[in-house]
Amino acid sequence: MRLGSAVFLASLLALCAAGSDPPRGVAVGFVFDPNAACEPPCEHAGICIRNNTCLCGSGYEGESCQHANCHPKCKNGGVCLRPGKCRCPAGFGGRYCHQVACDGGCWNGGGCVAVNGVAKCICPSSWTGSECQEAICPQGCRNGGICVAPGICSCPEGWLGGACHTAVCSRPCLNGGKCISPNKCRCRSPFSGPRCEERVKSH
Repeated sequence: MRLGSAVFLASLLALCAAGSDPPRGVAVGFVFDPNAACEPPCEHAGICIRNNTCLCGSGYEGESCQHANCHPKCKNGGVCLRPGKCRCPAGFGGRYCHQVACDGGCWNGGGCVAVNGVAKCICPSSWTGSECQEAICPQGCRNGGICVAPGICSCPEGWLGGACHTAVCSRPCLNGGKCISPNKCRCRSPFSGPRCEERVKSH
């Protein structure tokens, strides 16, 4: 009997030396007590092997096998719900919460990345906004114009130009007058009138 025990122990030592790990939390060569009681009881099909000692099944750990294992571990603040299944915080997805997901996505070539644990769109240089939805017009859009694409303004009626800075007079200003706002001329002396068409008479 002693020879058999020695052979069993030698085979276990050889198994450990080969890199095999014993079950988590239980020593190799444990003694199973059929009358053992565990308080709190073993969860997730864990087996009570000695008083207050649980042998956990694959995918669970803890004193009463209450914690699920996720391998690899849940990332970005995810919580392991059951073996191999993580609950991910907002902004993250994938089996192990390793994928960054921006609500609404990132438009116009923007990329979604984690910045200090928060999902955020990183926009190309010509776009801005939480979803890279707003174009940037470096020249600005004046007189009520709206930037609709990088460097392109949509101008209200009566204005033209890259920055909506050029007024439009439907009928041209005469005698060197200049259109300064929609259909309004600034006249040069000695002219006046809506189109600078009238010569002011000197006294």
